Amino acid sequence: MPRLPVSLSMSSSVTASCSLLLFTVGLVGQAHADSMSALIAQKSVQSDFSARYTPSYSAVPSAKVSRRSTIQRAGTYRSNTASTPPVIQTSYRYPEVARQAPAVMPAFLSGNYDNVDSEYLPLLSSAEMQSSLAAREVVSTARKMALNERAIIQGGCWDYLNAVFKRAGVTRDTIHKGTYGQGPYANSGEIEVGDWLYYINHGYNGVEHSGLFVGWVDERAKQALILSYAGENRREPARYRVYDLSNVYQIMRPSV
Repeated sequence: MPRLPVSLSMSSSVTASCSLLLFTVGLVGQAHADSMSALIAQKSVQSDFSARYTPSYSAVPSAKVSRRSTIQRAGTYRSNTASTPPVIQTSYRYPEVARQAPAVMPAFLSGNYDNVDSEYLPLLSSAEMQSSLAAREVVSTARKMALNERAIIQGGCWDYLNAVFKRAGVTRDTIHKGTYGQGPYANSGEIEVGDWLYYINHGYNGVEHSGLFVGWVDERAKQALILSYAGENRREPARYRVYDLSNVYQIMRPSV
C-alpha cells in the first residue's frame, strides 16, 4: 500500500482537529446563545409582569398639610417679681363661630324686619319663650309694638317703655339705683330679661338712655341686645340694637 507523504498526513490531522474544535465551539456557542435567549426571554416576561401588576403611585396626589393656625394671639404679658424670674405668658383668642338664624322661626317672628338683624331673632325668641311671666308679657308686648305694629309714641325712650309696661299690664320694681355720673353701676349678673335699664349710651356721645333688655350677645364684653326707641320726632319705630352696658345705673324689673 502506498504511503502518503508526511506533510499530507499531518495536514489532514490538523484539518480534522480544527473541524472538531470548531464543531465543539459551535455547540458551546449555540448553548450559550440558547441560554442567553432564555434569560432574555425570562427577563422580558418578568418586566412585562412588573409593568402589568406593579401599582403606579405617580397618579396619587400628595397630601397637603396646612400649617396655618386659626388661633390668634391676643396679647403677651410679662410677670416679674423680686423672688421669681420673669415669666412670659401669652393668651390666645379662638375664632368666633358665625351665628346663623335657624331655618324655622316661631310664627310670631315670621317675616322680614328692617329694625332687627336676623341673626338676633333666636335671642329674641328665647327671651320671649323662656322668661318669667311678667318679663314674657313685657318682651312680647314690646315685640308686637316694634315689629308688627311699628308703633310711634309721642316722646322719647322713657315714654315708649312706659307705654309698653302699661299695655303689658305689669308694674315695675326698682332693683338697682344709681346716678348717671357717679353710679354705682350694676353688674351684668343683676340684669334679667325684660328689665327696663338706664345706662350711659357710649355709642352716642355718652348721653343718658334707657332701653328694654332682651339678652346678652357677649356678657363678658358687656354687649347686649336692647329694644331702643329714639323718639325725638323721628317717626321711626323702636329697634333692636346691640349696646354697651358697661355703665347701667338703674334697673326696673316688671312684676305682676
